[in-house]
Amino acid sequence: KTMSQLFTVEDESNREYRRFNTVGTQLTVRLAPPPEEDGIDPVTHFLNSMTELFEYSLRNSNDSDMVGISIHNEVNQNDKPIGISFRRKDQLSGDVVWSVLEKVTLSNAHFNALDRLVINIHSVRMPVGFGRVTTKGRQISVMAHLKRSIIEVKASENCLAHALVIAIARIKNDPNYKSYRRGMKIFPAVNALIRETGIELRDCGGIPELTKFQEHLSQYRIVVYSGLQCENIMFDGQVNASTRINLLYDDVNRHNHVITNLTGAMAQRYVCNGCNKGC
Repeated sequence: KTMSQLFTVEDESNREYRRFNTVGTQLTVRLAPPPEEDGIDPVTHFLNSMTELFEYSLRNSNDSDMVGISIHNEVNQNDKPIGISFRRKDQLSGDVVWSVLEKVTLSNAHFNALDRLVINIHSVRMPVGFGRVTTKGRQISVMAHLKRSIIEVKASENCLAHALVIAIARIKNDPNYKSYRRGMKIFPAVNALIRETGIELRDCGGIPELTKFQEHLSQYRIVVYSGLQCENIMFDGQVNASTRINLLYDDVNRHNHVITNLTGAMAQRYVCNGCNKGC
């Protein structure tokens, strides 16, 4: 058995379909009841349990793999299965998972009980190419999805705060970093940052909001690029901080992403942090 504070895996089996480059995994799981002393409501506890369970179930899948998930109640076979259609693993954001699970918890009370749940996962391994990704003529939203040196922020709201939380988690080696970049477990941290700064993000946030975030996060130098050329800087906090947070702003979709490697994102051999010039 595999045990967590939120669930117990009572049985797990895997089957490989080499012809289709697919792995099928079936888990039989029992969720733990919410701790009485925490005062947490059952629905929130259930959603937290399922989020952690998904992370456990997909631990052996790559971000580029196509993943499909179905869940049914072993005790009550009349319950309709929960289904999440095939999509890239890194597109299984918290928004997607929560929207599906919230609908189920409202319409299907049995999934809130402590019955045994059977989870079927099919993961199709997709070929990943190597080499430089051409940026010319491509929109930022496309490049954010393709380039490994850019983390595509999947949140539909407060994307600037999401991007900052992800970037800081990466710098600090936060154990939740991988979850954050997939859009999971990140909402409390984002809400805390917004609450601490008192910033109201509208239309993704602009220079005034960036200035306020920079004042609050003075230990970091926030630099925002509006394109994938070294000179495309739309904001530079220019504080005396040795650690930079590099963001990429998509003006078309009014959305922020995180740059993890400037040389990779800009397709340069070297980018100077002082003068922001590349070669």
